[in-house]
Amino acid sequence: MVRLGTGIGWRPEIAEDIARLPGIDWVEVVAENICPDHVPDALRRLRERGTTVVPHGVSLGLGGAERPDPGRLRALAERAEALGSPLVTEHIAFVRAGGPLTASPAMEAGHLLPVPRTRDALDVLCENVRIAQDALPVPLAVENIAALISWPGEEMTEGQFLAELVERTGVRLLIDVANLHTNHVNRGEDPAKALDELPTSAIAYVHVAGGVERNGVWHDSHAHPVTQPVLDVLAELCARTTPPGVLLERDEDFPAAEELAGELDAIRAVTVTTAGAGVAEDAVRTSAVPDAPVPDTVRERLALAQAALLSALVGGTPPPEGFDRRRLRVQSAALTAKRASVIAKVAPELPEILGTGYRPAFARYADGRPMTGGYRRDAMSFAEHLLADGRPEDAAARRRLTLWWQERSGPAPLSSHPAARLARRVRLALSVGR
Repeated sequence: MVRLGTGIGWRPEIAEDIARLPGIDWVEVVAENICPDHVPDALRRLRERGTTVVPHGVSLGLGGAERPDPGRLRALAERAEALGSPLVTEHIAFVRAGGPLTASPAMEAGHLLPVPRTRDALDVLCENVRIAQDALPVPLAVENIAALISWPGEEMTEGQFLAELVERTGVRLLIDVANLHTNHVNRGEDPAKALDELPTSAIAYVHVAGGVERNGVWHDSHAHPVTQPVLDVLAELCARTTPPGVLLERDEDFPAAEELAGELDAIRAVTVTTAGAGVAEDAVRTSAVPDAPVPDTVRERLALAQAALLSALVGGTPPPEGFDRRRLRVQSAALTAKRASVIAKVAPELPEILGTGYRPAFARYADGRPMTGGYRRDAMSFAEHLLADGRPEDAAARRRLTLWWQERSGPAPLSSHPAARLARRVRLALSVGR
């Protein structure tokens, strides 16, 4: 197992602060945000200093019903090789549903959604993990996720689910203690019980992050300071094993470098004080006999269940039986808010053009319209939706939006609306003010 030490999630917004922070042994980068041929200069300089870089994927959807996409696997492998990484990480989650297995339109969640802890889901996950392991040039570790909702009819605890995954595949674990705390608040799951059931010798490293509680729901925001309850879960983990690495995640509302340094110091204090605590670790046991291929019928059952859930969350269809409807509404609103936030980063001109009307307009657009082609396509579709309806009402803003759309769409409209209708709207908007 690679000894990583203390690290921090590398983000462009805090790249210069990270370069000056003392005691940073390694960094983690979102794999999809890095181009192997154009590694950011700040990240390249860290590597030249000897700082280890680990790519952290968010789009494979290893817990989904479909087999992992070969193109996404190749992309993750390329980033691991370009960065000289000792391992790569992904999530135990599904991120898309629908498509061929359900004979329904494909949908994207734009977020990590929980996998049901059932035998069917575990069989599919194990096979997907083995496919990924075979395609990657370095070891794979998979992360437990935070969740607002629980699946009905689950057959295992989180610890049991992860332990059997490790035994059957030999995969390593990335344990997020903030996610364990989130699931404690949101789903009543005991972090200590989950840690007791885990094969601690499989842990590759640990995530620590901040969040916030609103109306009895914990939001794993990565935009707030790390709280004491999360540090307490870290202490529980460190009392059972000495993790090879611990990493601070922060994705938004970045504080001053001094505050980041203080959070890193608090994490170090926990790991130094409690790490190991005299607990012996057992070697990871893996099954000597490979699993049989997962029958198509099992994947189809899981696909239908995941599509029904995602459609309820982003497509406005009725909630599947057995789910907490209030929690589904909270999750649906959170997905829309996150989608709007990411679009604002991908296409910052849109909130600038629309001003305070951006989020209400996006919420109306997203209602019943699942994302199907990624965030950049979603931004274009949002603009097309507004223009086809003759919005924004302000003529100058509509003209700016039209020009923005034209510069990015090419010579032909790429809209689900009839091309002629959209073209008439574009010509009208461009004629204003001439």
